[in-house]
Amino acid sequence: MSEEIWIVDDDRGVRFVLAEALRDAGLAVREFGEVAEVRVALRETRPALLLTDVRMPGEGGLGLLGELQAQGIGPVIVMSAYTDVATTAAAYRFGAVDYLAKPFDLDQAVAAVQRALASVAAPTVAAGHVIASNHALLGESAPMREVFRLIGRVAASDLNVLVTGETGTGKELVARALHEESTRRDKPFVALNTAAIPSELLESELFGHEAGAFTGATRRVAGRFEQAEGGTLFLDEIGDMPLVLQTRLLRVLAGGEFYRVGGRELVRCNVRIVAATHQDLAARVAAGQFRADLMHRLDVVRIELPPLRTRRSDIPLLARHFLAATAQELKLPPKRFSKAALKLVAQRDYPGNVRELENLCRRLAVIAPGSEILPGDLGSSADSVRGGEWTDALRDWATQALADGEADIHARAREALDQTLLNVALQASDGHRQNAAQALGVGRNTLTRKLGASRTRRR
Repeated sequence: MSEEIWIVDDDRGVRFVLAEALRDAGLAVREFGEVAEVRVALRETRPALLLTDVRMPGEGGLGLLGELQAQGIGPVIVMSAYTDVATTAAAYRFGAVDYLAKPFDLDQAVAAVQRALASVAAPTVAAGHVIASNHALLGESAPMREVFRLIGRVAASDLNVLVTGETGTGKELVARALHEESTRRDKPFVALNTAAIPSELLESELFGHEAGAFTGATRRVAGRFEQAEGGTLFLDEIGDMPLVLQTRLLRVLAGGEFYRVGGRELVRCNVRIVAATHQDLAARVAAGQFRADLMHRLDVVRIELPPLRTRRSDIPLLARHFLAATAQELKLPPKRFSKAALKLVAQRDYPGNVRELENLCRRLAVIAPGSEILPGDLGSSADSVRGGEWTDALRDWATQALADGEADIHARAREALDQTLLNVALQASDGHRQNAAQALGVGRNTLTRKLGASRTRRR
């Protein structure tokens, strides 16, 4: 066995800077530009550790990773600029001990190598097949890459996961990705929003009930735990669960068994719990509204979803995806965003996060008249862009008008500006011209003259 660190990457620049950083750390390094070269070298020796890119011309790194795992060669660290849930999960299933999203910090890469070398025996997970990246979770920003990395690392385990984040960030999508990339993928995924069920019915929803347990209970009904047997139970808005039910849930998590409502038969269950909340559970514990022991049972691994405002660079990718997906779902003609419209969409604030962006794109897919969505198609949807950004749309319009050789651009733009301001001010003042003029900072005569001129031009 060699004491060398092997780097497999078709990008010479990546190989060079990473190799130099590892050599500076006192490690011996050998570089490879393709998988075929690695196979030849493996006939003579084995590396102390191997770092491989995922996507390379010819054969990629995941195929090599599977072969190395079968031969007991490792540890292996995977590198990729194409970070998504399926790729990261497949890498960990095939035995990778770490995943570096490009571009990575060299100090972090060296630290990852040193951690892997220090481990006596790197744990591996059962080999599986590489599945297509068909998850609804999308993003290329650094915060989302970290989310994908966490999902890939913990999906194959049976650890309970707590997903936190603001409303609309996609917590259920994370839960589904954890299920689909786990060994439980062939078993049920069952979701329950605990805040949407009245407290008096929630116990029956979770644990089921026997016939005669209460008025109207004419037959035995299985609860969500039984429905999810062998699979994953997603408990959304767990922070709103009543304290009495928190106690019952804690007993199930501790012992893996429960009674149906009105029942005497002990039911055993094998379910992985993924819980989610937009609330600060620690604060609710301090306020006596949530059990500390239950929080610790749920919060074994935490995945925090970033709000859309901190991953604004992902908005164009998400917007194009939602627009195309809606057209396909509703069998509508495909549409695309103009450059100016997509810029406006990316500049909006989204208090409702990804869900709000999706709703905007679904609306545009239906109501926008042309095959290309223009800034004007956004209508009231563009009202929430931050102050001053309307000048970007004006600049784009002027650039296009000049390129088309249009005349009287200044006069037309000024007329449109005056008319827009006048109409908005009059609407805000219920048609009172004096108040509208005062709000705009112009004289009443000026406002009247401009309105008259506008009507004359329309005739």
